[in-house]
Amino acid sequence: MQESPEQYTKRLLSYRRSKDPLRLQQSTPKALARLIAPLNKKQLSRRPVRDKWSIAEILSHLADAELVIGYRIRLILTSNGTAIQAFDQDAWAQAFHYRRGDARISLETFRTLRESNLKVLKMVPRRLWQNYGQHQERGNESVEHLVNLVAGHDVNHLMQVQAIAKGGR
Repeated sequence: MQESPEQYTKRLLSYRRSKDPLRLQQSTPKALARLIAPLNKKQLSRRPVRDKWSIAEILSHLADAELVIGYRIRLILTSNGTAIQAFDQDAWAQAFHYRRGDARISLETFRTLRESNLKVLKMVPRRLWQNYGQHQERGNESVEHLVNLVAGHDVNHLMQVQAIAKGGR
C-alpha cells in the first residue's frame, strides 16, 4: 500500500526529531561517503530486494531530489505563493537510468548541490523562510517546512543506505 502525501510528510518529519535541520543536511554527504567508502561497484548496485533501490539508485535519487529542492526553494523565496509541481521519482529513476548510475559521481553531484542550497538558505533573511509554495499534491509548504522535510528525507535514505551497506560487506 502506497503512502498518502500526508503520511509521507508525517513520516519524514518524524525522522528529523529535534535535530537541527541545517546541520543534519550539512552532515549527510559525509555520512553517505563514509558508508559507501568500503563498497565496490557490485555492492553499490545490488538491490536489497527486487523492487527496492540499490545504494547507487538512492544516490542518483538524492542528487536529482537536491536539484529539485534547490529550484523549489529559489522559486518560493523569490515568488511567495508560487505553484510547485510534484515529480514522480520512479519515472525519473527509469528515464534517467538510475540503475546504471555511478554511485560516487551521484554522491559528488549531491554534495555540490547541497552545498549550494545550504549557502542560499544561510544567505537569505530568515523571515523569507515563511514564504511558501503551493505544492501540487501536498498543499502549502513554506521554505522552513521544506528545510525540515529535506532533513527527514536525508535520515530516511541514510537509514536505507546503512541497512543495504551492512548486507553488502
